[in-house]
Amino acid sequence: MESSQNPNTNPNSNPNRIQNPVSSQIAALWPTIDASLGLSEEESVSYARRFYKFGFALLPFLWAVNCFYFWPVLRDSHSFPRIRPYIVGSAIGFAIFMAIISSWALTFSIGGERLFGPVWNKLVMYNLADKLGLTGWS
Repeated sequence: MESSQNPNTNPNSNPNRIQNPVSSQIAALWPTIDASLGLSEEESVSYARRFYKFGFALLPFLWAVNCFYFWPVLRDSHSFPRIRPYIVGSAIGFAIFMAIISSWALTFSIGGERLFGPVWNKLVMYNLADKLGLTGWS
């Protein structure tokens, strides 16, 4: 008995499957996460630059917003070369900010009075609030 199947084809392949050979290499079509409802490329450059610069004005969470909103630009390294430096800078700035704030918070909470000594009582917020009469239990 002869089989009508071609010996060069893979018997496990699904002929109905749609193949997308270069899906990971296709550049992002839109710079923002809301695709066609979002900003044009010219407006995106302006917004990305503003969020990046205002992040230095003690508003580092704008860097996180910038990274989130322009996620397609951050994810694809070959798309939107005019916007990408602001988004990568925002990601680096936010990572540095989070490292600093986390290390400060952990040092303050774990070290406590053993690390800071008698200054600890002046630093903790509940003692300061109590001294200023901002608590109702004093």
